Amino acid sequence: MPINLTILVTIIVQINYLAIAMVSTTLSSFLLVLVLSFFVSEAQRPALTKGLSWSFYQSSCPQLESIIRNRLQKQIKDDVGQAAGLLRLHFHDCFVQGCDGSVLLDGSAGGPSEQTAIPNLTLRKRSFKIIDDLRKRIQDECGQVVSCSDIVAIAARDSVVLTGGPNYDVPLGRKDGVNFATEQATIDNLVAPSANTTTVLSLLATKGLDATDAVALSGAHTIGISHCPSFTDRLYPNQDSTMDKTFANNLKGSCPTADSNNTVNMDIRSPNVFDNKYYVDLMNRQGLFTSDQDLYTDRRTRGIVTSFAVNQSLFYEKFVIGMIKMGQMNVLTGGQGEIRNRCDRRNKAKKVDIATVVEELEETFSALF
Repeated sequence: MPINLTILVTIIVQINYLAIAMVSTTLSSFLLVLVLSFFVSEAQRPALTKGLSWSFYQSSCPQLESIIRNRLQKQIKDDVGQAAGLLRLHFHDCFVQGCDGSVLLDGSAGGPSEQTAIPNLTLRKRSFKIIDDLRKRIQDECGQVVSCSDIVAIAARDSVVLTGGPNYDVPLGRKDGVNFATEQATIDNLVAPSANTTTVLSLLATKGLDATDAVALSGAHTIGISHCPSFTDRLYPNQDSTMDKTFANNLKGSCPTADSNNTVNMDIRSPNVFDNKYYVDLMNRQGLFTSDQDLYTDRRTRGIVTSFAVNQSLFYEKFVIGMIKMGQMNVLTGGQGEIRNRCDRRNKAKKVDIATVVEELEETFSALF
């Protein structure tokens, strides 16, 4: 039967119109999803603390974030372990008297620094050097306008991004504190590896963080290493019943005694990638610390762990919210604190010119009388 050319052309044109319409509809739906996702993200973003801003250094140091990102790309490429070190530094700064850079201060005649407190002894020495290096590069470019505490916050974010995690905006405008916390205050405000979920939730609640924040922020353990003494209480003298036996035996191989100073990966599945495998570990009873594994054992947080294990995007979303909230805890802004010239020490007090003071007092009294 001969094919009618006119009919054939008509059919082809209609098919093309249909295809174009389908593509147009699909594209419109895709763009709508992007727009909605943006507004959902904006709506869920925690409110800013007074004095902080999303664009604080836009005028005074517009190159700030690119300076840090470019430098850390090299640092983390050379040693991926530094990502976990910088992220942990931000946690240990914020949880102890707020995000004020006090953990960076060296000790003085006034007492020992936070760095000598037991929970901080395993902070990576290289992390402090990296912050000092970033501070110098930033000051060479912009002058003394960026606080050390803001540098720590941005470095923590970039450490997440450069190991495969989510990117997010960091509220900026923190000032640096001029005092460090006592050893007891440091111990009291950091979550111990042996803490159970009740302790974790109680401590974080005092800082304005809820159960979802607690579980999400614990996901920082998806990268990094730990020293044996932080968890061998779960191996010796008796093995923790919540720990997978094969996992426990492997840990004993790395930590043959309770006081071994060896290290193991925090996440056995993807130790150098910021992903949701940490939560998969917990579901398989392969969490390293009691404070990790008990999040799955405890009914109050088990559902959150499971939801993050099956949905990495959800984990990323909640982690970002938790980080922004944590990064604003008890910050110093405006006329509070200072912008340190060096991150490891307070700025030198300005010398008082006695002659000038006397002259100003004489002028004041003359005006009054």
